[in-house]
Amino acid sequence: MSEPTNAYAAAGVDIEAGDRAVELMKAHVARTRRPEVLGGLGGFAGFFDASAFTRFEHPVLATSTDGVGTKVAIAQAMDRHDTIGFDLIGMLVDDLVVVGAEPLFVTDYIATGKVVPERIAAIVSGIAAACEVAGAALLGGETAEHPGLLEPDEYDMAGATTGVVERAAILGPERVRPGDVVIGLASSGLHSNGYSLVRHVLLDQAGWSLDRDVPELGATLGETLLTPTRVYARDILALIETAPVHSISHITGGGLANNLVRVLPAGVRATLRRASWTPAPIFSLVQGLGGVSQADIEATLNMGVGMALVVPAASVDALMTEATARGLLPWLLGEITAQEAAEAPAVVELVGQHR
Repeated sequence: MSEPTNAYAAAGVDIEAGDRAVELMKAHVARTRRPEVLGGLGGFAGFFDASAFTRFEHPVLATSTDGVGTKVAIAQAMDRHDTIGFDLIGMLVDDLVVVGAEPLFVTDYIATGKVVPERIAAIVSGIAAACEVAGAALLGGETAEHPGLLEPDEYDMAGATTGVVERAAILGPERVRPGDVVIGLASSGLHSNGYSLVRHVLLDQAGWSLDRDVPELGATLGETLLTPTRVYARDILALIETAPVHSISHITGGGLANNLVRVLPAGVRATLRRASWTPAPIFSLVQGLGGVSQADIEATLNMGVGMALVVPAASVDALMTEATARGLLPWLLGEITAQEAAEAPAVVELVGQHR
């Protein structure tokens, strides 16, 4: 009778490869360790010392979960896997930090058709590097081999994160007032949203290859599409400490208006001026080659805005100075005004044309 591990391998699951992948990723995970982390990698659960919360008067935990979406198809096609982790972590921790929460730890999940230890280690190296940027510990994770469900070179990934915030310091719509100003922070590109549209337009409709040199982009198409999501967490926490901030929107799937309206109260209108910034060339390429309407492109892609901060007018100078010093490329995006009806749903309006 054959050993169970051999039978499992015959079914397409290689336990030894999984073990090798864990060994390869340990050094990457170790770099993300925070003082509150207890134990090491390989246990059934990760431990985080909650006694650290004694520094809070009323600690509130915040949590977020997300994936990368079809951007993983670009990484797989280019056989480059060490940057996609930034897209995962950016989608996770920057959904926490917009409420004022400090990201504490992350857990990840990678499903693949065949565990190739070096590929899994490369993916985790990117996740760990992004966790370092965010200041979060990579506390644990799971790698699952799914033969027959995924092709050998295919994988998908998701994760979850937990953070903490003082209850009295939670940012949100209830803080926003007419007269507030909206500050935009530049995205690094497409980030991790809208790739089904982008791939359809550029790869399927236009028939472009990922190794195509595109003068407008100053790089190949594949290099541009694989540009990692910017991880804002530490920078946003620094801005919150610099001057009062009322609410923040992470511009992800759904675009600028649909995300900003989520952090506005009833009775206000945000007027955003397109002339205040110029989206990167990748956005106009997708729109032009795909014949995508302005409304559709703005409801799908971030159009160059990674974060939108709603702040009191008195905070603008200090926040702009700090954001510039941190390389965030801020600009005055718009303003908040009152609607006639105090109970009217919040509205976000984009006016004018891009430069």
